[in-house]
Amino acid sequence: MKRKKKIIADKLFRTLFLSATLLSASVIVLIILFIVMKGIQPFLPQYEHGQVSLFSFLFGTTWRQDQHIYGVGYIVINTLLTAFGALLLSFPLSVLTALFIAKIAPPKLAGFMRSVVELLAGIPSVVYGVFASSVITSMVMQIAQSFGVVTAGGNSFLTVILLLAIMIFPTMTSLSITAIQAVDKDVELGSLALGATKTQTHFKVVLSSAKSGIFAGAILGLGRAFGEASAVAMVAGNKTFGPTWNLFDITRTLTSTMLTGLKETTGVDYDIRFSVGMVLIIVIFLSNGILHMVKRRIGKIK
Repeated sequence: MKRKKKIIADKLFRTLFLSATLLSASVIVLIILFIVMKGIQPFLPQYEHGQVSLFSFLFGTTWRQDQHIYGVGYIVINTLLTAFGALLLSFPLSVLTALFIAKIAPPKLAGFMRSVVELLAGIPSVVYGVFASSVITSMVMQIAQSFGVVTAGGNSFLTVILLLAIMIFPTMTSLSITAIQAVDKDVELGSLALGATKTQTHFKVVLSSAKSGIFAGAILGLGRAFGEASAVAMVAGNKTFGPTWNLFDITRTLTSTMLTGLKETTGVDYDIRFSVGMVLIIVIFLSNGILHMVKRRIGKIK
């Protein structure tokens, strides 16, 4: 009788978990379908506000809403440069911080630092944007002046990178801490027993064993960098042509393009932002796919 109850309870919970999974997946699919249906309209011949050239949209180097010129090609490049630039800057710091918290710091200090990291992860994006528009822009302006370069009040490509690096830092650090703490203690003790120092064990054994989880944190951090809108729009400058290669020049990302000027509720200026969202989804899918492939390769412990 008890076994029968356990089987029924097990089936009930499996059904519950499956239903929750299907519900979550269906919501994501519906959102993507809605964006695609709205975003594809400006490129159809029967579009009521005048067909937009798909080729010019995807490969264009100018975005002028006032002239109805919508080229998203250079914005894709800018988005990739800022997101991966922030990842390259923040990833090493987050891994080293996680290693210090998980393995090196005294328990009280580790607990305090972990609370700080969790607090940073909970700060709203607009607060980061206000901080960047006052502090980071001033810092970038001073750096530019030392090189004899004039910036647009500090709003620049470099400011966006620094802002995104700060924003993705707590996400990657938290996941790296979890991955490092999940490493089997016997693996660490075995390394020490073979004569390796603690530093060698931490870098060559612990980080190597946790690299799959650490890389998962990098993927989530990159996803946040791609998807950040409000904070980036406050410091990007929204350049109308590109791509941007100068660190002290203003730039433009896909998310800031979607957010800036979103006052209309109808017309091509409104619908084209769903097209930008469609491009952003494709960029995120491709980037995550590539990173997952790399993760699977470096995550194998031989």
